[in-house]
Amino acid sequence: MKPAVILVGADKGGVGKTTVSRALLDYLDEHNIPARAFDTETPRGTLHRFHPDITEIVDVTHTSDQMRILDTLEDASVKVSLIDVRAGQLSATLAVLRDIGFLDAAKEGEFNFLLFHILGSSIASLDEIAETAPFATDAHYYLVKNYVNDSTFFEWDPKTYQDHFDTVKSATDITIPKLDELAYEQVDLAAVPFATFRDNRTADGDPADNSFVLRGYVRTWMRNVAEELDEAGVIDTLDVKSKPKAEPKPRLKARAKSRK
Repeated sequence: MKPAVILVGADKGGVGKTTVSRALLDYLDEHNIPARAFDTETPRGTLHRFHPDITEIVDVTHTSDQMRILDTLEDASVKVSLIDVRAGQLSATLAVLRDIGFLDAAKEGEFNFLLFHILGSSIASLDEIAETAPFATDAHYYLVKNYVNDSTFFEWDPKTYQDHFDTVKSATDITIPKLDELAYEQVDLAAVPFATFRDNRTADGDPADNSFVLRGYVRTWMRNVAEELDEAGVIDTLDVKSKPKAEPKPRLKARAKSRK
């Protein structure tokens, strides 16, 4: 497969872009597609908190960190790279990718480029579509309505909403449904991927004591997100062969056996 870059961001903060990045990483893992991630929210790194094993914290405005990401695309054993863009920096990051020639390389077929543009419910957020569209002409462009933060997305004025979406004919709409607030909070406190919480495991892979009810909410939410991503053809766009995910190893039995 050719290397793929998934860029997740917005020019407005508070729209839940890192939640979408986390959901995408879980989705890829469920399809047994290895991915690496770059968290540009330096120095704290929210995405890194949930996926520390595969995530590096970088400053995408620094040339050396741009090299860490892009100069390794061809050589990396993991061919899917997800970049979680710092809040408010989507246009600036796209401009960097344009200036260093990445967008031209994607146009020429060297890379698969997927842009997940996370929208808020304000006019300012919708106006971002027109600003971002020129950068996305040769990308697989996804406009993401994220309901995790209780956004309403102009249900009161569908024409305003549709007029903005119609500016980009090639864009694909994706809806991220709302996750029960208490379930979201508990996953946040556990600081693990959604899938790990659902599977009742700790970050180290040991059995956890998560609520059956909250795990059920997370399981249903993940299923609904997966259906949206399936319908949008994300796996086909990545041009990878999805394999059935291997069954987890029986950790407890293995440990008990080793003690004897």
